[in-house]
Amino acid sequence: MEGLRTSMKAEAESLKNLVDTVISDYIEQTNQIEQSILETLNRQNEEIDAYMNYLKDLVKTYYGYLSLSNIEQLSFAIKSEDLIIRPIPETSKPVPPVFTAGQYSKEDVTKLLGRITVPNTKPENRKMKTIETASKHLKPTVKQRKSDVKEKLSLSSSVTKVREYKVPVDRVYHVSLGKSGRLWVSDCSGNLVQTDLQGNQLQKIQTSGRTEGYHTVTQEGDLIYTDKDNKVINRITPENTIIEFIKTELWVPLGIHSSHINGDILVGMRKNGAGKVTRYKKTGTLIQNIECDNKGQKLYDIPHNITENLNGDICTSDKDKRALVVVDKAGQHRFSYKGQRAVFFPRGVCTDLLGHILLCDYYSDTLHLLDQDGQFLCLLLTQQGVKDPYSVCVDDDNNLIFGKTNTNTVTVYKYLQ
Repeated sequence: MEGLRTSMKAEAESLKNLVDTVISDYIEQTNQIEQSILETLNRQNEEIDAYMNYLKDLVKTYYGYLSLSNIEQLSFAIKSEDLIIRPIPETSKPVPPVFTAGQYSKEDVTKLLGRITVPNTKPENRKMKTIETASKHLKPTVKQRKSDVKEKLSLSSSVTKVREYKVPVDRVYHVSLGKSGRLWVSDCSGNLVQTDLQGNQLQKIQTSGRTEGYHTVTQEGDLIYTDKDNKVINRITPENTIIEFIKTELWVPLGIHSSHINGDILVGMRKNGAGKVTRYKKTGTLIQNIECDNKGQKLYDIPHNITENLNGDICTSDKDKRALVVVDKAGQHRFSYKGQRAVFFPRGVCTDLLGHILLCDYYSDTLHLLDQDGQFLCLLLTQQGVKDPYSVCVDDDNNLIFGKTNTNTVTVYKYLQ
């Protein structure tokens, strides 16, 4: 039911945005017409002023002939010069535009926003199984349902390296997990490469991305990435077709994340020194803008990397605020995490199946582990001699995939048991 209410509000917000856009276009059109009318009136004023000056000059010319002694000279001057006064310049009365109000009713708005219907479907009876019967189907495999795995997982007492491989980029600034364990990796030169589990290149794309977390993989397996030069978000289908998916208008898109919960797309953006996080449906429809907290204070400066937790929280690593900013799915500010030391450079961020938040601190060469309420739990990889950590994600086996900016090596670690 909460999902229904959220969808309704999103549709209303989308309609409001369309109304604002149409009215803005009308006002701009009115301003242009007004400017055209003013130019016409000013031009006519100039013609009248010139005509008045002409008359004044004419009066001055013949004023000297008005004395009695010069009457004969005046008569002679008029006859000799064949006096003709120019006609008054023609002017026109401007025709202003007329606004015709639209005709609409509540029913028309209802059609635009949709309806609530209850499917005419007979509810199915739940199939109940005895404990003995159910237990026969619980085979302890690695990839069980997430709810089953979650109950068995916990933090390991130590972190172990699973594997390590080089990828065909200069440095590793961001990693996105694709289908079948394939990885999308980017450097700070705009190179975006897809690799297999051995680091072999499968695809390569040249983008405008740099150090931000500008790419993600959708539930359908499509890659989407931000193009900050052209202010658009592109989608690449499994058939390698590039589609211009979303235009962000005046906002520069930075970090991006595709929700594993409902497929929504979360985008961190920046314009004129201000930042925001925008939520789109997976179809590209704008749903939500998050900019300020309840006190009107701006939440973001440079939303560099972004992810979503199991409870729907949006976790954003802000480069300028030097903080992890977390809001709930409604956009209400929950907490901001600013590290354990005076200097903190948060970069890559992800969450795991237990609701943990994993955050790279580029300054102290550490990986911070928080619970979903922002409580600091511990530092990971302290014994591994990690340098310049910048990107992190969790794979299908609940292992860490870790990237650093001092090398083109991707390392996989096991930290849960």
